[in-house]
Amino acid sequence: MREYETCFIVQPEISDEGSEGLRSKLDGILESGSATRLMCEDLGKRKLAYEIRRFQKGHYYILSYVDGGGVVPGLERTLRLEESVLRFMTVQVADHVVDVDARLAAAQEVESAQAKRAEERAEREAEEARARAAAEMEAVARPASEAASEDAVPESVESATDAEAPEPPAAEAVTGDELPESVEPATDAEASAPGTENADAANEGSAQGEES
Repeated sequence: MREYETCFIVQPEISDEGSEGLRSKLDGILESGSATRLMCEDLGKRKLAYEIRRFQKGHYYILSYVDGGGVVPGLERTLRLEESVLRFMTVQVADHVVDVDARLAAAQEVESAQAKRAEERAEREAEEARARAAAEMEAVARPASEAASEDAVPESVESATDAEAPEPPAAEAVTGDELPESVEPATDAEASAPGTENADAANEGSAQGEES
């Protein structure tokens, strides 16, 4: 008995149900051909080395099994007819498997660990998708909220502005009896009528003319 690995790449858009249906079909071919299925490793989505049918990524699987070689053509025929399968390849891993049961037990342990890692990866991808969606929604909502806050002025701000506005000082009536403290009352000499000095000078001039 020889051990084989059939690697096949599926379109990245395929649903979980479609992928599970394809793997179940391959398992049925192995069972009908009396082959011993070891495990089917899910490698997840990876970037292709080159573009295939306008796809730049693909979902990789590796199906391991033990058989004499007669089941390989049936597997490859099924993969060739599946539209969701982009590429496939079968390689012989071991020429002779002595203890098939021991090899099967080891493969089942590896498959269980891989299934656990796949669940953790799926949860991580779902969480990242939710975080991206929340960030996109926040980015869309932020400009709208900023525009609304700029257009709307709160009433409290307007009332505070009106209350804080200083009132103009009231004009004080100044009567004749009330003078500023800085202004001192005029002396008698300074309070004389304007033109007195000029009149005195004119009288002196006329008196000098009469004496001459």
